[in-house]
Amino acid sequence: MSKSASSEQPPPQPTEQEPQELSHRVLNTVGYILGISYPLLALSTGARGVYQLLFKEGVTNKLAPALTTFSAVLYIVAAIGFFKRTRTAWRVSVSALTIETIGVLVIGTLSITHPDLIGHTAWSKFGLDYGFFPLIQPLLGLAWLLWKPTRQAYGGA
Repeated sequence: MSKSASSEQPPPQPTEQEPQELSHRVLNTVGYILGISYPLLALSTGARGVYQLLFKEGVTNKLAPALTTFSAVLYIVAAIGFFKRTRTAWRVSVSALTIETIGVLVIGTLSITHPDLIGHTAWSKFGLDYGFFPLIQPLLGLAWLLWKPTRQAYGGA
């Protein structure tokens, strides 16, 4: 063995605290991204729903704009839990995202199988008008909220 090879030091091993710090940074970053994207989606869908309910002429089926407005309310409720790190906020956000996921799947399916029944909502065709964000976001949000480090950060098990 050469002298230089034997005198080389092994690379330092990460301490236990370094992975925890990285995990904490990733956790916060993902939470902030979801916390920012949800209010933006709420603004978009809420404006659309309110406009269709109150100002658009010729809207005879109020179900579609009402569902769109309801989805905007769910987005705001879910967003609160991405910023407020309490056990109650976690439960509220998980509940809102679960309702949202079920809504997207049911309304998305009905909009394809019975388009006249539902009309055109933010959840129609699984959120096609919004780049499928209404389908993808609650799944990402639930995955993030149910992730063990996130649950721990919120004071859960």
